[in-house]
Amino acid sequence: MAGNRDAVRMSDAETAALLAANLKVQVASINADGSPHLSTLFYVVRDGLIAFWTYGKSQKVRNLERDPRVSALVEDGLDYFELRGMSVNGRAEIVRDADTIRQIGSAVVTRMLAAESFEALGDFGRDRVEKQVAKRVGVVIHPDKVATWDHSKLV
Repeated sequence: MAGNRDAVRMSDAETAALLAANLKVQVASINADGSPHLSTLFYVVRDGLIAFWTYGKSQKVRNLERDPRVSALVEDGLDYFELRGMSVNGRAEIVRDADTIRQIGSAVVTRMLAAESFEALGDFGRDRVEKQVAKRVGVVIHPDKVATWDHSKLV
């Protein structure tokens, strides 16, 4: 079994390519009753770490304030031999600094809209982000354990 895991493990460069090619991450936090809370968010890679912004009063943020343990999944592929992904277990850092929230939000919006740069979005992008900064927090996932797979390596 371990041999198959080793055979499909992605290199750092392959993992970076996976993260660059995808936009959404599934994030699991822990509800007060111990059950999982799962949500999908747009993300960016910031200093090598998955980061996203979300509403400060959201359930996931309330969960992460109480218990910073988090799991995240980025994956793609439809057919079994196309499946590739990265799973992260770690700790969520909640960012409340407005400048950092603005930076994360600007990067997320740029990716979501497939713009060349945030500046290319002009006033529209700037206004959209600025209206959200006071309502949102940034979240940065610090990994304790990372697993990667690329099933195309099996063929």
